[in-house]
Amino acid sequence: MLDAVIITVSVTALLLAAWCGFAAYRDSPTKDWHFAAMAVVTLVTLVQLVISVVQLGRGERPEQGLAVFLAYQIGAACTIPAAAFMSLVERTRWGSAIVAAGGIILAVLELRLHEIWGNAHG
Repeated sequence: MLDAVIITVSVTALLLAAWCGFAAYRDSPTKDWHFAAMAVVTLVTLVQLVISVVQLGRGERPEQGLAVFLAYQIGAACTIPAAAFMSLVERTRWGSAIVAAGGIILAVLELRLHEIWGNAHG
């Protein structure tokens, strides 16, 4: 797994979390701009998914097991879309808080993906 991709996903997820956390603090639900940002984070996460599939196709394997890696990778790809859906259902400040939590969760999943893949692969 490329470190640059993991850093990019983590940073965009944390920026989204901060922005939506601030919206929740201001008692504001998610707005169109928040959904655009969620789309960007999701796109970056899908790029990561494609890169990992290519690396797996080339024969590279995660140090801590393929099944665990795939479970975390799929979970990472689904985190922000799930938070977006829940924020649509909860059109209050708590919808923004859900997306903020989703961004933090995604950043933590990225750290774990890095550990699962292992440093030896670069």
